[in-house]
Amino acid sequence: MNKFKHFFLSFGKDFLGFLLLLIFLILFFNIESFKAERAGFTVPDSWLNVNTIFLGIVIEAVPFILLGVFVSALIQIYVKEDLIHRYLPKNAYAALLPAAVLGAIFPICECAIVPIVRRLIKKGMPLHVGVVFLVAAPILNPVVAASTFFAFRTDLTVLYARMGLAFVLSIIIGGILYVVFKNRDQLKWTKEELVGRQVVLETGATAPRKMNRFKQTLYHAADEFFLMGKFLILGAFIAALFQTFLDRSLLQAIGSNEYSSTAVMMAFAFLLSLCSEADAFVAASFGNTFTTGSLIAFLVYGPMIDLKNTIMLFAFFKAKFVFVFIGVVTAIVFIAVVALQLLAII
Repeated sequence: MNKFKHFFLSFGKDFLGFLLLLIFLILFFNIESFKAERAGFTVPDSWLNVNTIFLGIVIEAVPFILLGVFVSALIQIYVKEDLIHRYLPKNAYAALLPAAVLGAIFPICECAIVPIVRRLIKKGMPLHVGVVFLVAAPILNPVVAASTFFAFRTDLTVLYARMGLAFVLSIIIGGILYVVFKNRDQLKWTKEELVGRQVVLETGATAPRKMNRFKQTLYHAADEFFLMGKFLILGAFIAALFQTFLDRSLLQAIGSNEYSSTAVMMAFAFLLSLCSEADAFVAASFGNTFTTGSLIAFLVYGPMIDLKNTIMLFAFFKAKFVFVFIGVVTAIVFIAVVALQLLAII
């Protein structure tokens, strides 16, 4: 009975989310049909502008999301995590660089990275190496590089700065977290997990697969697509409203200052929780208003830590670790971006 109740509750939530998403898209794709001669009222030009900006962001981003979710699903299902940490150097500091390189190889977005890192740590990956992978993988991969290139093809400084900063800062962040925690266990373990962990250690037994890998890949890709799609649409909609209705004089005052513009765009990245495979298109829509440095801060900070990732981190890791992690990532990204702006490097 409980299984059926859980199934219907889960199905109801998914169906409601899909229905709302469908209604939202239909309304925005057909907003121009709701004009005076058809619906008896006139849509203001400002809302038509919102519609244009919104659709532009969504249409450009969807192909990269589709590519990213399928590559991510294939890696998550077919690549064994224990093969990754097996070849890492035993020295804690020497392992930081290979961890960042691994992040550049595996195109996993931040929507899936937290549970993956949790599994890697459970299989024996050191905490600080998992941290490097956590912050590097959502940015340092070919899919994100390609989307950033197409979004900023007229100014490749953004692409180079995003990839370079992500690589260097991920190593620094991992090193700081190693100094603070010395790889002490920071995971949350349930009673069932602790019992299962002991059984595996004693017998080597593992749980059987409930479905074949092909079905797992499809299910994972579909779930991830609809999860990311909702955040993308929300982000695109807020960005369109932001660009259309916010006071331009206030925006110019905020966007032209190295400190305020960087802080605002980092906060914006945290709240929007965009997929790293599509956030470049949202950032590009602010290109005429905010400094290049603040856009880079948006593109580096968001994939490392955002609202939805924070919720998952608190679910899987101890609160002290999460607070320290957020504080370190925020401080390091802000200081690095502001310093590069003051030095006129970006």
